Amino acid sequence: MAGKFMPHIAALLMATCAGPTLASDTYPSKPVKIVVPFTAGTATDTVTRIIAGALAKSLGQPVIVENRAGADGAIGAAEVARAIPDGYTLLMSTNGFCAVPSMRKNPPYHPIKDFSRISMVGRYSFFLYVNSSVPVRSLQELLDYGRAHPGKLNYATGNPTGIVATGQMLSLSKVNMLQVPYKGEPAGVTDLVANRVQLMFATPTTAGQYVAQGKLRMLATTLPIRSPAFPDIPTMEQAGVPKFSVSSWAALQGPANMPADRIERLSRAVAQVLGETEVAQQLARQNFLPASSTPPELEAFIKDQLAIYAQTLKEANVQPE
Repeated sequence: MAGKFMPHIAALLMATCAGPTLASDTYPSKPVKIVVPFTAGTATDTVTRIIAGALAKSLGQPVIVENRAGADGAIGAAEVARAIPDGYTLLMSTNGFCAVPSMRKNPPYHPIKDFSRISMVGRYSFFLYVNSSVPVRSLQELLDYGRAHPGKLNYATGNPTGIVATGQMLSLSKVNMLQVPYKGEPAGVTDLVANRVQLMFATPTTAGQYVAQGKLRMLATTLPIRSPAFPDIPTMEQAGVPKFSVSSWAALQGPANMPADRIERLSRAVAQVLGETEVAQQLARQNFLPASSTPPELEAFIKDQLAIYAQTLKEANVQPE
C-alpha cells in the first residue's frame, strides 16, 4: 500500500489555486501543537520536528512539538483525543496507534471515533539489530542460535513496533526469547550496545551509528523491499521469515469533529511540505520514506491496519494487559 500514499497532484493544485480563499481564512491564528507519543530522540520525534519546521513556514504560525511518552504511545494519543477539536492540537500517530487497542484490555481511546484523519506522512525503516558479541551473521543464524541456546537471548522493545515485530518473528519461527521492555527506543538501544539485551528492532536514527562502530550488526529490515540506504540488508522474508507483515508508518491526526476546512488546510500543507526537496533530503537522512494521502485514504488505511494488527497480535500470542 506504500505506493498509494504519494503526494497528490490534485491536492497540490488545489493548494496553488486556493490563494484568495486561504488568505481570508483565519486558521491558524496561533501556534499549532503536534503531540509526539514517544520520547525525545526517537525516530518519530526527529521526523516530526523536521516536518513541523516546514509546516510552520507553510501555515505562517509556529508548530510546536510536545513529547508525551508512555504506555506504548497511548498516553499522547489519549491526550489528543480529549483536546478541543479546533486544529491546534494534533497527533503524530504511528502503527502503534493501531496496535494499542489490541494490546490493552481497556484502551484509552477509540482509533476511529475519537480522531479526525488529516494525512499519511510516510514509513519508517526499522531493522533488526544484534549485539556484535552474538556469534551470528544472518537472521537465520540468529534463530538457529536461539533454538540451540534457550534462555540465553533477551530482546529489547521500546515501542509497539518492537513488541509486535519481535512477537511475530518468534511466533512464525517457533523460537522462544525473553522480552525486556523499555520506555523508549533510545534506552533499549543503550542496553543493546552494552549487551544487557542481545537483539532489538530499532531505527537507524538511534542504532545506526553503533553499526559503523562495530558494536551492533544489522540483520534484516521490516520494509517490504530493501532500503535504498542499506541495499545489502535483506527483508524479513528474504532473510528467512515468510509471511512477516509488520510495517511502521506515521500519520497526522487530530481530535474527532475537527472543522472540515481545517482538516483540508492541514492535509494540503502536509502534501506540500513532503514534496519540498529540502524536507525530502532531511527525511532521507533519517531513512524515512515520505508519502502523503487524503483524509479518506488515511481512514481506510487505518481501518485496514487495525484488522492486521489484531490478527498479528493474536497469532504472536501477545496478551492484552
